[in-house]
Amino acid sequence: MTGQRSDARRNYSRILAVAEAEVARHGAAASLEQVARTAGVGSATVRRHFPTRQALLEAVFQERIQALCRRADELNRADDSRAALLDWLHDLVRYAVSARGLADALTYEPPTDAPADPSGAHSCGAVLEAAATPLLRRALRDEAVRPGVTFHDLLTLAVGIALATEHHTEPAIQADRLFTLTVEGLSPSPRP
Repeated sequence: MTGQRSDARRNYSRILAVAEAEVARHGAAASLEQVARTAGVGSATVRRHFPTRQALLEAVFQERIQALCRRADELNRADDSRAALLDWLHDLVRYAVSARGLADALTYEPPTDAPADPSGAHSCGAVLEAAATPLLRRALRDEAVRPGVTFHDLLTLAVGIALATEHHTEPAIQADRLFTLTVEGLSPSPRP
């Protein structure tokens, strides 16, 4: 926001505050027109700051994404690479369940060979991938997860659990149950 006029910065801040409230109420389906009306600006002003719904969602969840990145960095220093990766993944599931619309913001396409975005803009998924990949690499190196597991696999699981449980009476409890089932497996080995 540096280099912008003060009224543009105020509009941006007001739009973002209104969008946070709308997304909390309606998830990713929050109306951009309602955001504009409530913020007291025109739809064009909203689109100038946030050209797509995805851009708006990513701005709304930027703090949560940064917290997950910091958590990945902390856990990367843990001794047990499996526990570190699973702790981070469980945090991701909890965040995605607790913040309506976050799972939608994390909709992620597999990496391509396309050059990096010159504007410096990054999707929530790409930012998380950069932060969590060291955790996954360590777990793969230590043979703590199946060979071939990708960050995209982990993100797809987390988003799937969040989306599948968002309309449950107690989504956090159901998400924890499904996460445990995913980690432990559907049919654990019989004990000797």
